[in-house]
Amino acid sequence: MKRPDGRRPNQLRKIKITKNYMKNAEGSCLIEFGETKVICTASVEDGVPPFLKGSGKGWVTAEYGMLPRSCTSRIRREKTSGRTEEIQRLVGRSLRSVVNMDKLGERTIRIDCDVLQGDGGTRTASITGGFIALADAILGLYKQKKIDSVPIKDFVAAISVGVYQGVSVLDLNYIEDSKADVDMNVVMVGRGEFVEVQGTGEGGTFSEAQMKALLGLARKGIKELLSLQQKNLPGLKIKS
Repeated sequence: MKRPDGRRPNQLRKIKITKNYMKNAEGSCLIEFGETKVICTASVEDGVPPFLKGSGKGWVTAEYGMLPRSCTSRIRREKTSGRTEEIQRLVGRSLRSVVNMDKLGERTIRIDCDVLQGDGGTRTASITGGFIALADAILGLYKQKKIDSVPIKDFVAAISVGVYQGVSVLDLNYIEDSKADVDMNVVMVGRGEFVEVQGTGEGGTFSEAQMKALLGLARKGIKELLSLQQKNLPGLKIKS
């Protein structure tokens, strides 16, 4: 089976990370998964949601959106949709999983993920790039002595896998995603544990053996993404 862009089944698209892409944000990057391009920014705000006031804890949340011509046909501008809400909750959960809120202080870090161009995998690119923006913002707080330590417990990244034309493939582009029999998004931290697995049989069911094979493929891809994150965050040292 030949993939539409000529990649091997277990091959990621070309990944490019451009840090400090937005000069006004406390952390930012442009992340590119092939033709998918997402700007991720981190904004530090004083204060936390009402349910955390007085607790001394911080909060990390995320917003996600696609520009009108990020896809083949124009998308109407809208504040939220079911898909948008689901994705931004996923991004927020994934990033919170690696931050010790007790050491962040009563401040909120808001991650904005804006899709410039979508060609599949926008949510996984948002998580992977969102972590870089988040880490830079937190490192900035530490350098400014606004926090006593760096409250990041681990790296986190995400990738899509699926079954396309009967073959398990890594990092689906739009053509593959739209025709996949099985579509799965996997979020994993550096120590090898999963944060979330979203798997759907689009064109039918899938077996436990197929699921294990897809998770193994995702693990391979995420390890490569984690390595790229580490290269782009040389100042972030995770204590084991």
